[in-house]
Amino acid sequence: MSDPLEAARAELRRRQGAGARYDAATAPARTLAWARQGTAFFARLLNGLDDGDLDAPSAIPGATRRQLVAHVGYHARALSGIVAWARGGAAGPMPGRAAVDPDDVSRKASQPARALRHLFAHSAIHLDVEWRDLEAPQWERAIEDAAGRRIALAETPWLRARALWRHGLDLRAGGRIADAPPGLAETLARDRPSPSPALLDL
Repeated sequence: MSDPLEAARAELRRRQGAGARYDAATAPARTLAWARQGTAFFARLLNGLDDGDLDAPSAIPGATRRQLVAHVGYHARALSGIVAWARGGAAGPMPGRAAVDPDDVSRKASQPARALRHLFAHSAIHLDVEWRDLEAPQWERAIEDAAGRRIALAETPWLRARALWRHGLDLRAGGRIADAPPGLAETLARDRPSPSPALLDL
C-alpha cells in the first residue's frame, strides 16, 4: 500500500470517528481504491449526459450508451452476489454462472433513463457495502460458480475497476485513459487498446 493512500485512509477514519465501517486490514487497498475512483469517474461522465444522449452509440460496436450503463450496473450486481455468497460461507458451488445476463441488460436498457441511472448508483453502493462487510479472513475466500469458474474475492475489486474505467472510456463522454490513477492507466493501456471491442464480463 502506498504512503499517500495509507495517509488518506487514516485521515478518513479520523474524520468519520467511532462507529464508521472500514475495509478489513487484509482487503486489497490499491484495487479497491481504483474501483471506487472508477465509480466516481463513470458517475461523472454519466451525469454529464442528458437523458437523450443515452440513446447514442457507445464505442462498442452494436451497443448504445443505454446498454453500456445497464451492463455496468448488472456487473456490480453480479460481483455483489459473488461476495455475498462467499461471505455467507455456503458449501458447494454458487447457483448459476458468475456473469452478467445479456437479457437483463436488454430489458433494463429499454427502461426510462432515470431507471438506468438508479441501477448504476445503487448497484455501486450495494457492492461497496458488501466489500466493507467482509471480515479479514473472508478476503482469502474464493467461490466456484455452476460452470466451474473459480473467482477469488480479492480479485473482485480489480474486475470492477477494469470494467468501470474501460467502459467509462466506451461511453464517449469525454473520459480519457489519462484520467485513471497512476499504475492503472498503464495497465489499461497495455491490456487492450481503447475503445474496447466488447462488453466486459466478469
